[in-house]
Amino acid sequence: MNQVAETDPLLSTDFIKEMVKQMRAIDSYGTYDGWPSDRILAPYVVTKEQRRSIPVIGDPDEIMLARIKAFYNAISSLIEKECGLMAVPSINITHEGFGRALITVGKLVVMDRTLRDVHRYGYESLSKMKDEGDKLLSVALALVGKFPEVAGL
Repeated sequence: MNQVAETDPLLSTDFIKEMVKQMRAIDSYGTYDGWPSDRILAPYVVTKEQRRSIPVIGDPDEIMLARIKAFYNAISSLIEKECGLMAVPSINITHEGFGRALITVGKLVVMDRTLRDVHRYGYESLSKMKDEGDKLLSVALALVGKFPEVAGL
């Protein structure tokens, strides 16, 4: 298991807090009860060595798909928090691990990502995951700001 430092200042950022909230939300059996944030987020950190050990061809399992959905749900939740409009994630992934993730606000598509090899999904560090989430969030908010009439439909 990967370990993220329990005292890492990134754990107190809005994005990481939302990620923990989303992961706890999908935990219907209470497995994460009592777990610290760093342990919940540890599966998102996949080093280069770990990624090399994962076969190039593989099918994603339900746990991996849930993690991906939690990532985009967190971004959607933060979009709603920032602009006050409902953001809806839509994720479609085939059994082979290919697909697309969209986030819409009203009739406006604020994020469109092509997903490949999702069985190898992860980030080199918690910081890189946060940077990716923040980048997607800022682009989405810029689009909402540029096209508010479409986002309000």
